[in-house]
Amino acid sequence: MSLTREALHEAVSKVVDPVVNKSLKELNALREVTVEGEAARITVDLLSPASGANEKILADVRAAAESVGVKKLDLQVGSSVRTRQVAGDDPCPEVKNVIPVMSGKGGVGKSTVAANLALALHRSGARVGLLDADIYGPSVPTMMGIMGRPISRDGKAIEPLERFGMKIMSIGFLLEDPRTAVVWRGPMIQGALQQFLKDVTWGKLDYLILDLPPGTGDVTLTLFQKLKVTGAVIVTTPQDVALMDVYKSVSMCQKMNVNILGVVENMSFFIDSAGVRHEIFGRGGGARIAEFAKAPLLGQVPIDSLVREWGDNGTPVVQAAPTSAPAKAFREIAERLADRVTTELFDQYGGVAPTEGPRRLPILR
Repeated sequence: MSLTREALHEAVSKVVDPVVNKSLKELNALREVTVEGEAARITVDLLSPASGANEKILADVRAAAESVGVKKLDLQVGSSVRTRQVAGDDPCPEVKNVIPVMSGKGGVGKSTVAANLALALHRSGARVGLLDADIYGPSVPTMMGIMGRPISRDGKAIEPLERFGMKIMSIGFLLEDPRTAVVWRGPMIQGALQQFLKDVTWGKLDYLILDLPPGTGDVTLTLFQKLKVTGAVIVTTPQDVALMDVYKSVSMCQKMNVNILGVVENMSFFIDSAGVRHEIFGRGGGARIAEFAKAPLLGQVPIDSLVREWGDNGTPVVQAAPTSAPAKAFREIAERLADRVTTELFDQYGGVAPTEGPRRLPILR
């Protein structure tokens, strides 16, 4: 029996995306199905280029195509990332998902986590921006190895700087001397944050990652009041002295009705040269925060000098040493975060999450 487009379409339509437990037909994910002899061409739109389920989905598509007689398959991959609810006064309406990275505690590595998560998502093929919202202590310029002055082509909108193909904005770009203290009161900080959201030309992004300052002060409060965020990522370290402050960030999210997407436990353990694991700061802190937040523990990042070395040199470890243990941990966390965003949006919208429409994913090297 000869291969037909109808038979191929029906077989592939039954493939299920395990993240939302829906078939490609239900997701309207088959953008192109063509047949020529025993050869076929299929374009599948994934719910996120960073999803950990993508390899299985594509393998199942290939198996379904072979089952109906396809001998040569040209499988193209696109993306149709779901979007948060955007109101008419949203300061960045073209940004599908806004994800603040926060903690009530300083020194737990929020900037490290934010920068590496942003790069991990970008390297998967997602369109990503990184906003350094830590007005008093901006560290993203150093960590991303980028300095310069943002420009405005029309005198109104601000063009963000770019590094590794990502759009980046920080108060650090506006300081004459990076060692200069920002001595501002709350209203000035709130105004700067709103400018970074509304007046920066972020364009169409799948994810905008925000590196928030420690605590539960003006910046975080303004953000939650002025912008519909998809959900927050909470960063902690394992020890009890960190947890007591991190609980406060979780409590703030709960009081402000901000969904917590998950918890990242940074500096979880150290593996010595003999392969022995040392839990220098104790254990279980991330799990306890996750339980309190009623959210998943997205992952644990090991202590590794590569993270510090490459961060100081302006190239986060995910970009500089992608095969290293900490880079692998960040990639896995990014995959779980992308899946969590997808499932949360589907839950909020009763099983159907809005999208701007499909796009073809670039080939990243």
